[in-house]
Order: sequence, then C-alpha cells, then structure tokens
Amino acid sequence: MSANRRRRTVEESGEPPPGDPEQHPGDPEAVARAICLRLLTQRARSRAELADALARRDVPEDAANAVLDRFTEVGLIDDSALAESLAGAQHRERGLAGRAVAMKLRQRGLAEESVRAAVSGIDRDSERARAQELVARRRRALSGLPPPVQARRLVGLLARKGYSSGLANEVVRAVLAESDGWEPDDS
Repeated sequence: MSANRRRRTVEESGEPPPGDPEQHPGDPEAVARAICLRLLTQRARSRAELADALARRDVPEDAANAVLDRFTEVGLIDDSALAESLAGAQHRERGLAGRAVAMKLRQRGLAEESVRAAVSGIDRDSERARAQELVARRRRALSGLPPPVQARRLVGLLARKGYSSGLANEVVRAVLAESDGWEPDDS
C-alpha cells in the first residue's frame, strides 16, 4: 500500500496517525493539542465543540483547559468570529431567519453574547428580502398547483426556515397576488 493511500485510510478512520502524541498518553497536553489541531484543520470549531471532543477522548480537564486557553490566546479559537461567519453564511446561503440562525449557533456551543452579536446583523429587511428570494425560487416548481396549495407549501417552507408566520404569510400573499392576482379567502 502506498504512503498516500495509507495516510488517506488513517485520516478517514479518525484514528491518529502513527507517531502521533495521541498514541502515547504520557503528556495529556500534547494529546489535547494534537486532537484540537486535527479537528481545526477540518473546519472551524467552537471552544465548546473542542472541549467536548477532548472529554470524549478522556483528556484530563486541566490539560484540556490549558490547551484551549492557549489556542484562544493565539487566535486559533475565536468564538465571536465563528459566530459572525456562520450567521452570515446560514442567512445568505441557506436562507435561514435570524431565530433559526441563533438556534444553529447555540447548537454549536457558542456563548449567548456571541450569538446575539452575530444575529444582530440580520434585520427584518434582510429577512424579508431573503424570504422573497426563497418564495420566488420555490414557486417555479409549484407553478402547476392551485394558488391555495402553493400558498400553504410556501408558508411551510418559510416556517421551516425559521420565519415568523406573519412575515411568511405577508410575503407569500404579496408574491401570489402580484403574479396570479390571487387573494386568499379570510373567512
């Protein structure tokens, strides 16, 4: 087996490569550094995610905290920057509303003040614009359905993305009224 193939197999398995400090648990900080560096090369992670990974690998808490503090000090872990980056990407690319973005950030273990700061950039106007884009894109696939069915499905799409029912109904009504002249029966 070639060296590249062997390296790929080891990386895919999640096991530490030969000669890795993780295989020699004499120095828990070296083990913690190796685990954190490997995880951070895959993608940016929050301090909480790294702490969980270290706890799963039975790294002593004092060694884990020492390494996490050092990584934070040198800028390898920056929860505020991670929150800002994730919030922008989730809103722009996936079309999530502010409250859905906040939930995703909390799931990643980010502190509440970082979450609030990151979500503060998502205002009602940007949510409305994003909702209109989502509805316009999805509506093309629903064009053969009756307007009430389209409305129900489009409102459901926006609800799953975290938009309030008021905003979802408002956007869907406006889009359907503009294109089909459809007004729902409010009775």
